[in-house]
Amino acid sequence: MEFRPSGVCSRLIKVDVDGDIIKNVEFVGGCAGNTQGVASLVAGMNVHDAISRLEGIKCGFKSTSCPDQLAKALKQAIHQ
Repeated sequence: MEFRPSGVCSRLIKVDVDGDIIKNVEFVGGCAGNTQGVASLVAGMNVHDAISRLEGIKCGFKSTSCPDQLAKALKQAIHQ
């Protein structure tokens, strides 16, 4: 599924979830090293564990971040 984040540099988050397991995450745009690192770390992780770890993370003065937006994308993915 594709998720359009708001309030961050990345323009799109592609998420592949199989049941409760995150299979793949791809960020389009944003800080390449950070988003690739986050995507790699959550691959194979339980979706609920990832949400609880990522939700609420802020980027500098912003009220959200790419990890926080990924948590929102994962919530949307499991409720489809």
